[in-house]
Amino acid sequence: MAAGIAGGPFGGDSGDAPAADRSRVLYADPGLPDRIFRGVARGGGALVLAVMLLVGGFLLYRAWPALDRAGWSFLTTETWEPDAGRFGIAAVLVGTVLIALVAIVVAVPLAVCAALYISEYARPGVRTTLISVVDLMAAVPSVVYGLWGLFFFEGAVLPTARWIATYLGWFPPFGVVGVDPGDPLSTETVYTSSTLIAGIVVGLMVAPIICSVMREVFTQAPAGEREGAYALGATRWGMIRTVVLPFGKGGMIGGTMLGLGRALGETIAVYLIISPVFVIQWHVLQSGTSSVSSLIALRYGEAGPFAMSALMAAGLALFVMTLIVNFAASSIVARSRSGAASDA
Repeated sequence: MAAGIAGGPFGGDSGDAPAADRSRVLYADPGLPDRIFRGVARGGGALVLAVMLLVGGFLLYRAWPALDRAGWSFLTTETWEPDAGRFGIAAVLVGTVLIALVAIVVAVPLAVCAALYISEYARPGVRTTLISVVDLMAAVPSVVYGLWGLFFFEGAVLPTARWIATYLGWFPPFGVVGVDPGDPLSTETVYTSSTLIAGIVVGLMVAPIICSVMREVFTQAPAGEREGAYALGATRWGMIRTVVLPFGKGGMIGGTMLGLGRALGETIAVYLIISPVFVIQWHVLQSGTSSVSSLIALRYGEAGPFAMSALMAAGLALFVMTLIVNFAASSIVARSRSGAASDA
């Protein structure tokens, strides 16, 4: 009996062995199909990372001569004269960010309203048609948007730009230097090829992409929580406000950041619309702006070896900025509630 007590209820010297040694290790063989799928998935993820690293390494290798000569002034210099040794992306970087911000301000409200109407209000037949239309809009080439913006939209938006400058010109970004917007004889050409026009066109380009992401997230809101909101007396808008929008917050942020990344890298549409200037242009209504992608498209054909290295440095900066935006979006979406299961 003493031995049984000393050795534990089953005998033996169990008191001296750690608890982890007594636990049984459970192992289930996933089978050949699961092992193949896991290997393919890991290989695909590794391939994506490898391609991204190769692209970044290639850009860095080609850009190093220009970066080595310019140093940190590459980020603070406005002019672009690589052959003379004076070049930097301060002006084009500001223009890129402003165009992208205008695009997001235009695209996000439009995308949210369209996604909510498609997912919550439209009848089944209309919903199918609208989904197809939105998806087709996302597939339209950017050059089509650029031509539309250049030959039609620019002329149509000039009176609106002038009105904004007249009544909201006290706000610095809406001011126009050297022009009295209240003078009826002043020309409207000062408002052409502006950040506003390019941003609106890019916003219409990225709105279908953002709308598609948001619509998919909104339709996945848990049915139990929807029905619970209705059971408590909520209206349809009340249900959307308390169930659908909180559930889709991560998808809304992710879609917005995806659209922002797309807007930062837009090339052809911006290239067709803007009038390139290599000074920091904060006035979004005034003619003249630039972007990193349009700079590369504009100067690529005439660039010598060193100028090409400078363009590669500009592309590297855009690549890094886009990666930061996408990683921030992934982090925000990972911490959100979207995709959570309903307990109802």
